[in-house]
Amino acid sequence: MLEKLNPQKAALVVLVVAFATIAGAWIFQFAGYDPCHLCLLQRWAYYFAVPFSLLLSVSAGANPKGARRGLYLLAVVMLGSAIFGAYHAGVEWRWWQGPDTCSGDISGGLPDLTKKVVACNEAAIRIFGLSLAGWNAVISLALAGVALAGARHQGSSSVSQ
Repeated sequence: MLEKLNPQKAALVVLVVAFATIAGAWIFQFAGYDPCHLCLLQRWAYYFAVPFSLLLSVSAGANPKGARRGLYLLAVVMLGSAIFGAYHAGVEWRWWQGPDTCSGDISGGLPDLTKKVVACNEAAIRIFGLSLAGWNAVISLALAGVALAGARHQGSSSVSQ
């Protein structure tokens, strides 16, 4: 199925799924699930992917080679996002230690009382056993696969009739 994704369709799939994912994160935040420091950092891949995939989908017809290169870049960004999401999920499962910026530790001095500290090692919600960080890893890995499939698409070399 993925082999049928040309660069334009792949960019559109990434656009729609990335936009739905970041909109979902905003909806959860609006519903009261405050994001931690790592959650906010994970969003940067989507802030890049949405406008970039829109640009690729619009320009793919006129510049298929450039669209393929852009999809390779998107694949790398989303793979990085998947790794980062897996790292964050591991912090939530306490498989390894997270950064000090997420703990609310005040050993370095007085805390900033104007900012709410959300611990990165506590999942705000789990859906089918995965936290939102875990779902980010799954979705990002899938988007990396879609982008890679679109980038590798060769298409037909003959003229369409």
